[in-house]
Amino acid sequence: MSNITKLFVKSTKNFSRSFSRKTVDPSYLKISPETKITTLSNGIRVATEQTYGEVASVGVWVDSGSVYETEKNNGVAHFLEHMIFKGTAKRPTPQSIETEIENMGGSLNAFTSREHSAYYMKVLKDNVPNAVDILSDILQNSKFETSLIEQERDTILSENDYIQSKEDEVVFDQLHSAAFQGSALGRTILGPVENIKSITRDQIQEFINENYTGDRLVISAAGAVNHEQLVEQVKEKFANVKMSQVSKDVKRAAITNDFVGSELRVRDDEQPLVHFAVAVRALPWTDPDYFVLELIQTMIGNWNRGIAAGKNIASNLGEIVATEDLAESYSTFFTCYQDTGLFGNYGVCQPERVDDLVAEMLKEWQRIATSCNKNEVERNKQKLLATTLMQYDGTSKVCEGIGRQILTLGRRLSPFEVYTRINEITVADVQRVASTLLRDVSPAVTAIGPTANFPDYNFVRGWTVKYQILRRSSRKFFTKLLTSNFLLTLNFFIFIIKLYSIGIDYRF
Repeated sequence: MSNITKLFVKSTKNFSRSFSRKTVDPSYLKISPETKITTLSNGIRVATEQTYGEVASVGVWVDSGSVYETEKNNGVAHFLEHMIFKGTAKRPTPQSIETEIENMGGSLNAFTSREHSAYYMKVLKDNVPNAVDILSDILQNSKFETSLIEQERDTILSENDYIQSKEDEVVFDQLHSAAFQGSALGRTILGPVENIKSITRDQIQEFINENYTGDRLVISAAGAVNHEQLVEQVKEKFANVKMSQVSKDVKRAAITNDFVGSELRVRDDEQPLVHFAVAVRALPWTDPDYFVLELIQTMIGNWNRGIAAGKNIASNLGEIVATEDLAESYSTFFTCYQDTGLFGNYGVCQPERVDDLVAEMLKEWQRIATSCNKNEVERNKQKLLATTLMQYDGTSKVCEGIGRQILTLGRRLSPFEVYTRINEITVADVQRVASTLLRDVSPAVTAIGPTANFPDYNFVRGWTVKYQILRRSSRKFFTKLLTSNFLLTLNFFIFIIKLYSIGIDYRF
């Protein structure tokens, strides 16, 4: 194969990957379970999607997380999650709760995030009333015995030690701390060690009374569940839950969400790898361009050494990272909050490759903002459609999706609406959103490990401008130069072909 042939083969691979898209009739997506929503007199919203089967998932989703804490009680929402299973008057011990759930073949789980908390069960359809009874009992009647609180401190401190040993957890906590300085969003979910050691029963009970109010609760269910029957069960079991005297919006308005372009790095030369994150301010849950940014996240993609595709990955950045051996892994994240968000890349690499990896990440941001093509947009739209619509499969996923969307959007997105919104995204939409969020911005940067070679913040900040200036100036220069002299043009292209023949990929 001649050098010229190699050039065109390589050019085809780099610049255009063919994508054959078959037209699919999405009308079947309209045949999805109806989402029924009923708001009770105390503000609790009951939302269900009924399907055939023998299993149902039911949960309580609370519009309350660590963002509603203060510096003094930071960590109380997570502490509450641990204590909620420790016993009530009706079920006096943790063992009695566990035994009752196991005897009906069910499961009970919970989580706490910065904005939300959730308690959810999966049971056979005949046991849905029992599940509602258990959930209502632990949320309203937990005893929070002082002796059990003291015992649970050690468990939470051990959990904190484990999290501090996980580099990715540390990096993302530091990223929030740097990006949302002075805001409750910048605090950790577990809270500082001194708070874990000092949180009291009164603080836990006060947090419940202030935040677990009817207007901030969603009871969601999916699977073999009857909406009208569930509404009656919730009316009975949650009758004592009161409406809040202060609107949640008033409380949230007092919480700052200013994004601060900044850097926080912790140098530890004893670690073998650098772990870092580079992020910009992103979109909230309700933004019309939410799915556009999710598509950009999909386009940038993820990669690690264990991935089956190896170097043959669809992501342009993934192929570069794999081919040039820049990292152990990288991922793209998009974290939403009520009125802000974080978008960026997380990377793990050898210390001598960290500057190259950061540069390629930021270069990919700018490439998408300036020159992404229709083929890659359409290909990644299909990938995003698949991963998003999979969240509508399975009672647990559907139950979680209902609860989260009712809390964040005030309604449930149907599969057909999701398909339509993703399918209508164009190359212009992608470039517009990428240009707005990823170009000429001051990112938040965090890194831990042997960071001596980590690029200076001014480099990271400047690259969001330099790449677009380089492309614009180089195009103008070469266009003017080459059109003025045919012989010079011919020699220039011979020079480029020689570069390709020795493996140098030159693009402008």
